Amino acid sequence: QVQLVESGGGLVQAGGSLRLSCLASGRTFTRYAMGWFRQAPGKEREFVARITWSGGRTDYADSVQGRFTIGRDNAKNTVYLQMNSLKPEDTAVYYCAASLKFVPYSKNEYDSWGQGTQVTVSS
Repeated sequence: QVQLVESGGGLVQAGGSLRLSCLASGRTFTRYAMGWFRQAPGKEREFVARITWSGGRTDYADSVQGRFTIGRDNAKNTVYLQMNSLKPEDTAVYYCAASLKFVPYSKNEYDSWGQGTQVTVSS
């Protein structure tokens, strides 16, 4: 398995931006598709975005489409989530995850998870 550590969370005003990073260590990073999920208090963990091992395909939840961008730098073993035009409803703990599936379609298809980073958006 690959070990994942997220960073970059914090408190931001509505309309602001944050950039999350997820550093991977362990097995070859390029074997993995990567995803971002989030979990708000009292809610289930939900999909935010994913990217294939090469970066050639990205997918987003409808709620973040056009505002968030996922990217990866395989030379740095890092996946990013650029979050713009943040809204209070984006407040959650954000998790990155790694999957050996080419395109993982569900949470259950991810093999490794980070510990999460808190994002709080004030109104």
